[in-house]
Amino acid sequence: MAGTTAARGTASKRAGGSKHELAYEMIKSRIVDGTYVPGYRLVLEQLAREFGVSPVPVREAVRRLEAEGYVEFIHNVGARVAHIDTETYGQAMQALALLEGYATALAAPRMRKSDLKNARDVNRRMADALSGFDPATFTELNHRFHEVFLDRCPNTYIRSLAAGEWARLDLVRRSSFAFVPGRARASVAEHDHILDLVEAGADAQDIELAARRHKLGTLQAVIEHTHAETGTEG
Repeated sequence: MAGTTAARGTASKRAGGSKHELAYEMIKSRIVDGTYVPGYRLVLEQLAREFGVSPVPVREAVRRLEAEGYVEFIHNVGARVAHIDTETYGQAMQALALLEGYATALAAPRMRKSDLKNARDVNRRMADALSGFDPATFTELNHRFHEVFLDRCPNTYIRSLAAGEWARLDLVRRSSFAFVPGRARASVAEHDHILDLVEAGADAQDIELAARRHKLGTLQAVIEHTHAETGTEG
């Protein structure tokens, strides 16, 4: 009970005291960090009691999360955490692989020592996060790592397109690492490889290919996980 009270207090501060925002932030954070897995049923009355609010703000929060793609309503079941839409996720990841691959290659000769150090530091924090794995934190750091390169890409149109795909992925699947935590360790190693290539002044095509393969590796891991979960073949 003490833990629930503490969580309630944290959410209240984060949400600025709004009951609707409190419920929204609490439910969303649990979906993102993997506490509520895909298919998890959201019982509104139960959540209302836990958060110390009436069912009305919880219902509003769940409807909002449905509009954002986090929750789905199933006939005779009710609200539950949405399953990953592999088709939409796959298309967004393929687009992002192309965009980030090219953007990374364009950014490479423009990366300053401070940029490379920043990227190394972020990746080191990602490596540290592998112990006691927190998918949401790891994903945030992963995004930050790639932003270092995107910020140095001279093509503003590519940067804008890449940002759009990141936003699309956030709606489709908040944290792919929540589903394939084993992918996280490989991701850190691939980040180091990309940085090694950039620091060595490698050919632009090699850098682009490494960055593209890195992104597609995560997509492949999610696809394999989904097939294993559903008993289908890729």
